[in-house]
Amino acid sequence: MPAEPVAPLAVTDDGDASGRTVRRIVAVLALAAVLPALYLPGLVHDFFDLKIYMRAMDWWAAGNPLYDYVQPDRVQGFLYFTYPPFSALLLRPFALLPLGATVAIFTLLTGLAVAVTTRWLVEPVIVRHHLPRVFTLTVAVLLVLAVESTRETITFGQINMLLVVLILADLLFAAPRNGRWAGVGVGLATALKLFPGIFIVYLLATRRWRAAVVAGATAAAATLLAAAVAPRDSWRFWTHELWATDRVGRTDYTGNQSLFGLLSRLTTPQEPNRLLWLALVALVAGYGLWRAVRAARAGDALTGLTLTGLVGALASPITWTHHVYWFVPAVVVLVDAALAATGGERRRLLTAAVGTTAVIVYGVVSFQDWGIAQAPTDSVGEFLVRNAYVLISLLLLIGLPVRTTPTVHRQNG
Repeated sequence: MPAEPVAPLAVTDDGDASGRTVRRIVAVLALAAVLPALYLPGLVHDFFDLKIYMRAMDWWAAGNPLYDYVQPDRVQGFLYFTYPPFSALLLRPFALLPLGATVAIFTLLTGLAVAVTTRWLVEPVIVRHHLPRVFTLTVAVLLVLAVESTRETITFGQINMLLVVLILADLLFAAPRNGRWAGVGVGLATALKLFPGIFIVYLLATRRWRAAVVAGATAAAATLLAAAVAPRDSWRFWTHELWATDRVGRTDYTGNQSLFGLLSRLTTPQEPNRLLWLALVALVAGYGLWRAVRAARAGDALTGLTLTGLVGALASPITWTHHVYWFVPAVVVLVDAALAATGGERRRLLTAAVGTTAVIVYGVVSFQDWGIAQAPTDSVGEFLVRNAYVLISLLLLIGLPVRTTPTVHRQNG
């Protein structure tokens, strides 16, 4: 009697699901395990910037002129309080708290802002490509926590993620819908730290006249409020301190990832040619904003604001590594476009996304010892490493795709 054929072992759907779950948990745990090692170099910052803010607030509360506060620094020489008076109004109440409590609040709020903004960026990609929601969001948040701009923001005690929340809420949700609050977020961010003013230019360039007017009016109202509270300090900031670039820090330091920083590293100890710098800024800003406008008109709000953020980072005389958050939405755009593409285009976009992520996770400062002395860039390799963010920003201005069928951002909880 012939033996009955043996049926092949079947892999059940439950088995597949269990295997996928295990692999996802392992991937999340592996990413989480890497974070402490990435943060280790930044721990030496010991919330350095936040401590300057709080000491300046104590100095101010004691009746001293706000912009007279100064403390020595081994890298930058002397450090001052350089933010607009409206930022001082926001920071002053924190000086009433114990320093440890202020550090905890800033760190917690930055972490919350990372989680919220990452969800805003990634959720539409998840919906469009039917990705596993919890796993994708978790990996995305861990990766954003890993990049150097986030690490520097947290370990220095910076306020950058507050600005990012205001800008993204405005330009992803309010402005595209012509909401009545459109422009308020950008205006408040500009009053807090002048860099976001580039987004008012973006609103004008995209002919969102009402939002641009609201943004300008909001920035002006916040500035006038600060002037009413601190008229002398406000007058001094807007008439003198704003234009004193030597108060901000050494422009040739590697942490300054702007066009002016690149030129300064080539010419130090001499100052770079200002006319050359202005010509480069005009070229980069003109081209970058032209592409940003095209993206906005195609309905791709995320690419438009990302290009604008990169323009601002390149054009500003000082762009510290914790300012260049805009690589994060750039990677989201690259991944989204890659998932929608096929063949060689998909490989090219994924390579760009992975390469950009690798560079911004490693960083240009965290794992490099550039010393404290002024030193010109004297080799091609050193030029590439010391200006990595500048060069990537320029490449993204040229190559960041404008998605023809972009995802729609929906404001949810």
